[in-house]
Amino acid sequence: MTEHSELSGLAGELRAAKAPRRGALIGVGALLVILTNAIMFILPPLLPVIQAQYGLTTVSATMWIFTLLTLGGGAGYILLPRLADVSGDRNASVFASGCLTVGALIPAVGDSYPALLIGSAIMGFGTAAQLLPLGFLRRNLAEEGIVTAVRVLVIATGVGIVVGMIGGGVIVENLSLRTFFCILAAAFAATTIVSFVVIPHSPPAESVGRIGVLGTVWMVAWVAAVLLTLTQGLVWGNAAVIPLIAGVVGGVLWVRVERRSSVAVFDVAMLKSPLVTAASLSVALFGAVNAAFLLLLSTYSQVIPAYLPSKDAYGLGRTALQTGWLMVPFAVMFVVGGKVVDRLVAKGRGASVLVMGALLTAAGLGWLALAHDRPWHYLVGAGVIGLGCSMGYAAGFSIAQMAVSEEKAGMAAGVVGTAMAIGIAFGSALITGVLSASVVPVPGTDIEVAAESLYGTGYWISVGLAMLIVVAVLISRVRNGRRAPAVAS
Repeated sequence: MTEHSELSGLAGELRAAKAPRRGALIGVGALLVILTNAIMFILPPLLPVIQAQYGLTTVSATMWIFTLLTLGGGAGYILLPRLADVSGDRNASVFASGCLTVGALIPAVGDSYPALLIGSAIMGFGTAAQLLPLGFLRRNLAEEGIVTAVRVLVIATGVGIVVGMIGGGVIVENLSLRTFFCILAAAFAATTIVSFVVIPHSPPAESVGRIGVLGTVWMVAWVAAVLLTLTQGLVWGNAAVIPLIAGVVGGVLWVRVERRSSVAVFDVAMLKSPLVTAASLSVALFGAVNAAFLLLLSTYSQVIPAYLPSKDAYGLGRTALQTGWLMVPFAVMFVVGGKVVDRLVAKGRGASVLVMGALLTAAGLGWLALAHDRPWHYLVGAGVIGLGCSMGYAAGFSIAQMAVSEEKAGMAAGVVGTAMAIGIAFGSALITGVLSASVVPVPGTDIEVAAESLYGTGYWISVGLAMLIVVAVLISRVRNGRRAPAVAS
């Protein structure tokens, strides 16, 4: 009894010693998530400025900025969370923040299109830092770790999206590109220093673990091939089938090899846990829906009706900054959703939360399919969609975390994060294709905009994607129900 009391006292002292770090750790985690999400959404309003300043004559040249950002992110989602498991949370966070700093510094110094492309790829890799708080918060906040980490991820994601969209508008109206990248580099440099000071330097969570180099490089290659197809499919046409086939075949072969590997990139046992595969697929679909909604809103709201022929006129005529403000309800409800459902997921009701989130998201998208020609339509729709998406993200990431020990928290985050990255790229590519199906020329310019009817089509397609989440969860529950009696027998 005495020994037990001494151990309990020691554990209490250790927790007390860590208590002052709690707020700082949560703050660093939120900062990483906000900045990395903001950078993904701060660039769209800058595209016209980038195209004019660097003399880009084609849309495809501008799209390469997003392509490299996405490809870099795909590699980062795979590598960085796993690096945190086997090398330490501080090392991974400092490295990721350093990549973001270098990525922003290159176009700030180079001030050219090639420099921007290189910087975008490096920043894209660093944006995967948004997953690292799932590991270091869980490992340092004891029993509340999973709930707090997922809450920080979800809430800060919503804030980051709106900060990015509003920030992009402010930059367009008030700053030069070079000044923007200088400010961005300074912010990331400060984040690197804060990460080094605040995140504990403890031994690696998985002290005997190591990263399977072959499996990791292989996965980066096939994920990159799929993402390349999704981001460049419209530009390359039929030629895009080549990387798609290579990516799909490479992915299938990778799965077969990984099942037998002693240093697998992802734990196959985790993927076989109840609901984990369905949760990953659901997060991918939530990512697709999220990207589709943002693209549809941004495009429609910035079309100026007076510039179009009267029979084809539509749009809200909003600036990039004003468009960002339409997203505020999205961020507010992201905060609400993250707080409402975390306890339900912790009690094992993750499947129900995924379904509820999907139904809410579908309802918001259905509303916008029917009503999207007034600002208040978007304010209502954005709030409902934000609530549904936050519930889905919270449930998906929590289910994966609860399926593994804290030593593999980074690996679990990487699985779901990679699915999310693919989903976002898919949703963006899908809606871009829809909006390109029929165009209306702007008189007196070489600019073309999507026909108004395509926005309703895009929203209905997004409703279908949201409902696929319900189907995936129901199939998973039926399969798990059948598997349980078999295991028991």
